[in-house]
Amino acid sequence: MGLPDDMRDYGIAAAILRDLGIESVRLLTNNPAKIASLEQYGIIVRERVPLQAPANAYSAPYLLAKQLRMGHLLDGRML
Repeated sequence: MGLPDDMRDYGIAAAILRDLGIESVRLLTNNPAKIASLEQYGIIVRERVPLQAPANAYSAPYLLAKQLRMGHLLDGRML
């Protein structure tokens, strides 16, 4: 889409979780970079819960781009 790849940093989120006494999470995501980033900051990702919705004519190109460019973990029904 011509925009820069996701440059979010989850350090603040990890700090908030640690401050709340949370050391591990079940993470709702299709993005493996989120898992890696939280784990880099010391939060254990116990389980990844995929976000799944059937693709349609409008969302399929976007989802495919997310999968190809950013490695998102998508079920075949989503594309």
